[in-house]
Amino acid sequence: MKETLNKSIKYVLSAAVAAALLWFSFRDVEWNDFISGLKGCRWGFVILSMLAGSFAFWLRGIRWRRLLLPIDGSITRMTTFNGVNIGNISNFVFPRIGEFVRCGVVTRRSQPVDPAHPEHKKASYEKVLGTVVLERSWELLVMLMLLGVVVVGGFRRFGSFFIEKIWMPMTEKFDFSLWWMVALMAVAGAGLVYAFWRFRNANPFFAKVWGIFRGIVQGFASCLKMEQKWLFFAYTAFIWLTYWFMAASTVWAAPFLDGLDLIDALFLSLVGGLGFAVPVPGGIGAFHFVISTALAVMYGVPVELGIVYATLSHTSQAITQIIFGAFSYIYEAVKK
Repeated sequence: MKETLNKSIKYVLSAAVAAALLWFSFRDVEWNDFISGLKGCRWGFVILSMLAGSFAFWLRGIRWRRLLLPIDGSITRMTTFNGVNIGNISNFVFPRIGEFVRCGVVTRRSQPVDPAHPEHKKASYEKVLGTVVLERSWELLVMLMLLGVVVVGGFRRFGSFFIEKIWMPMTEKFDFSLWWMVALMAVAGAGLVYAFWRFRNANPFFAKVWGIFRGIVQGFASCLKMEQKWLFFAYTAFIWLTYWFMAASTVWAAPFLDGLDLIDALFLSLVGGLGFAVPVPGGIGAFHFVISTALAVMYGVPVELGIVYATLSHTSQAITQIIFGAFSYIYEAVKK
């Protein structure tokens, strides 16, 4: 009962943050101009962006499978594809829960270590979770590297936005004491890991927690046993090219953004990724706020038109995620 209450409180808080960001984004919108902007869009490019998004789901699934194969070679492309889709749709219910849900999809389809004990899977939940941690960490690192390249390579063009809207607000809110807190948390974490390892054979609770931690580490280390590692990096490159094409297609769909080029589309794609990092269901509100702010600051695009672009981009991809998530959920439910 207490756990359910805590989850409900977290969901209400995240939904409230999303609602506040939506209100903040739409508060100055002239609705006549907003509707007029939507009517003038080229919807063929929106559909093209949705098709690119669905291809990105498939690429993410087969890339994730590369990490899972050293753990269980029987895992299929369809299973990881369905796991990604079901995880995406789960994030609309509660932020970040999709990363845990997709682990369950894969574990359910994994082969048992011993046929006599089908509950013991080769790809245990903890190991699969370790691969997800590795994949998301890699994705974040690639996004930050691309951001660095875009900002440094076009500092005159994009530097002011990151300095004024991201770096300065962060330095104003976080002082040097934050780093002491991070250091203390790191030391405390290391101490807990040592304690669970030290008493793993003396206490059932410590043994259980250590088993979970060890499984996550084993999953995280799956990259060391991965065959044809170049494929993992190739899939990553194709995924980000697809994201770039999605953003470019949405830019092409908006006549009021005809002056923007492919580099601008990459910039908007990366900024949108920062919006999705905010822990609200499906990035709702945060994505709209970040994108409309970037368009206003960088290109002088009116708020209502910036919201049109953000709405086109977010809603089209949300619909794609819902369609494929529903398909994968039904597929997994029907398949024995």
